Amino acid sequence: MSAVGEDTVTDTHGAARQPRQLSIGHTTVDGIPVITVRGEIDHTVKDMLSEALLAYNDAAPPRTVVDLNGVTFMDSSGINVLIAAHKRMSDADGWLRLAGPQASVLRLIELVGLNQVIACHPTVEQALTP
Repeated sequence: MSAVGEDTVTDTHGAARQPRQLSIGHTTVDGIPVITVRGEIDHTVKDMLSEALLAYNDAAPPRTVVDLNGVTFMDSSGINVLIAAHKRMSDADGWLRLAGPQASVLRLIELVGLNQVIACHPTVEQALTP
């Protein structure tokens, strides 16, 4: 797999909020956007995440892998963003896949049953495999 194009967007939310920093990076692997998310996903950054999931997907059908390896916290806001993105991509005959969530994030994904709706893989490489 070859990586093509690289983009990074960072929002620090100001110095007082540094621990809750969220960064979103973008790479394309074999024509599939891989969105790499680091930091905490909560209601204050949900719009940023939603925009990132839509911004990089011009393919038809839309396919995206979200690398959650660097996410240390996610609340229901993040779950809702992922469900909405999954629905948009599925409605267009595409897919959204999750990759590499840390144990605490994976626990939330499993508790709410998100892994029953959106495929969740241990690694980005596995998520990219057809």
